Amino acid sequence: MEFTAEEIQKNWDQFNSNIEKYISGERKQKLLDFYKKYEDRVVLMPAAHKKEYHNAFPGGYVDHINRVVSAALKMYDVWAEFGADMDTFTTEELIFSAINHDLGKIGSAEYESYIPQTDKWRKDKLGEDYMFNKNLEFASVPDRSLFMLQSHGIIYTFNEMLAIQTHDGLYDDANTKYLKAFMPEQKPRTSLPYILHQADLMAARIEFEKEWLPKFNSTTPEVKSKSTPKNFHLATRDKALKSTGSNKLQDIINNI
Repeated sequence: MEFTAEEIQKNWDQFNSNIEKYISGERKQKLLDFYKKYEDRVVLMPAAHKKEYHNAFPGGYVDHINRVVSAALKMYDVWAEFGADMDTFTTEELIFSAINHDLGKIGSAEYESYIPQTDKWRKDKLGEDYMFNKNLEFASVPDRSLFMLQSHGIIYTFNEMLAIQTHDGLYDDANTKYLKAFMPEQKPRTSLPYILHQADLMAARIEFEKEWLPKFNSTTPEVKSKSTPKNFHLATRDKALKSTGSNKLQDIINNI
């Protein structure tokens, strides 16, 4: 999938508009300044390094973030309609978390995370248009997201920290201590992490469908399988016949 220059610019304008609309106080300007500083990197970032994943193309990251923000607002209404306690977090906390949940994918101040793949075989055979920057010290995406925010003086609440940290749900084993707790006092005291996870999951699934389902549904040439040697079938049948004492089962095997 590819975006035009106009589509990339439109997505970037929407990204900044969400900050303007939903983030308040001093940190609104800090967040705008932060993304202005890394604009050249963020605007053309993919959301993933591999085609099999979601939005692995230039501009894919911003498109994904915007979709998660929209999905989070819809999920908010769904949870409210079904009786969830919506007083445990604010709309600003929800949108701040959605905007910054994958921030760690931009890399560090010195190094970007995704760089163009230089291995032609990996690009052609594995669909890896990008590779991880070896100059970048490893950190999980949630951990780097929180580090990048705090290192640029952008304050976040406990709710926002928890939502960003656990946005991958139980796909990330590190989240089991939060999301798989059995004692009531150990469970999150807000639905915010669950709403963000569902919004992110839905957005990523839709992005996968847009990229891959048309390919799955298209007509593909029939692949002829290599025939198995007759001797192999005979040997397998004889072994099966010897291993069973059931006459009915022997009749079935003989007819295969």
